[in-house]
Amino acid sequence: MDSVITTAAKEINRDELEKLKRSATQKALFRRRAGKFALVIVNLAMSIFVLLPLLYAVSIAFMPSSELFTTEMNLIPGNPTLENFRQAMVKIPLNRFIVNSFFVAGCITFGQILSCSLAAFSFSFLDFKGKNLLFMVVMATMMIPGEATIISNYLTVSGLHWLDSYNVLIIPYLTSAMGIFLFRQFYKSFPISLYESARIDGCSNLRFIYSILIPLTKSAIGAMAVYTFINAWNMYMWPLLVTGSDRMRTVQIGIGMLDSVDSQSISMMIAGVVMIIIPSISVFIAGQRQLIRGMFSGAVKG
Repeated sequence: MDSVITTAAKEINRDELEKLKRSATQKALFRRRAGKFALVIVNLAMSIFVLLPLLYAVSIAFMPSSELFTTEMNLIPGNPTLENFRQAMVKIPLNRFIVNSFFVAGCITFGQILSCSLAAFSFSFLDFKGKNLLFMVVMATMMIPGEATIISNYLTVSGLHWLDSYNVLIIPYLTSAMGIFLFRQFYKSFPISLYESARIDGCSNLRFIYSILIPLTKSAIGAMAVYTFINAWNMYMWPLLVTGSDRMRTVQIGIGMLDSVDSQSISMMIAGVVMIIIPSISVFIAGQRQLIRGMFSGAVKG
């Protein structure tokens, strides 16, 4: 009789233990889901807060001036119109400015990827006298602000008769210390035996870069391309200083011209701003994974 009671008590305790386990599991699952849901809500609220100025700018771009200059708080245009975009294209040669910016930013991006990858290859795989000292000098240039050299650079390009040309917009930016550092850190994750084996097999340096390094460094190239294109697209001070005709101006200068052409038409100026930020935002959205992966891939060796 006592054994039967003991067995029954054990069964009851086992059932209660199973119930407690299921209850604890359900509570933990509920807390995990509630935490994820709360995190999504917080992220959504923060994203709306951060994007609100951009969304409002897009709304103003489609808003007639009569709706903007009122005492009412119009967040959404009541009568959307494309007139602001048409006026922005008519007031200044914005098409020409956009073409110039695309050409300049594309050439700078290609040039920096090419020059920085070659320089980083030399610092990573080649052995020559003064390599470390030269690399330190290259890195030291990152501590010099661009404003400190802009006058000397202007005098140099002026002496070369490059003013108001594509040369002056592109050539001074065909390489960068940041790009050399990014590619070098990425190349450092590769064993030197990879290069030595390729050399033993008769592979030249350029063939090694083209056939082996480039396929393995697509994330670094993507990160460099996104970073460089956005920076080149947003350049303002240097193009303003070295260009003097509408034939060579870029989009950032064009937006300043919209402000001076008709300072009362804020909606027209905002429409121009929306048009010129679309390419940079599109490039960032398309390459954000490559940008993040490229920035962090070289940080962990192995």
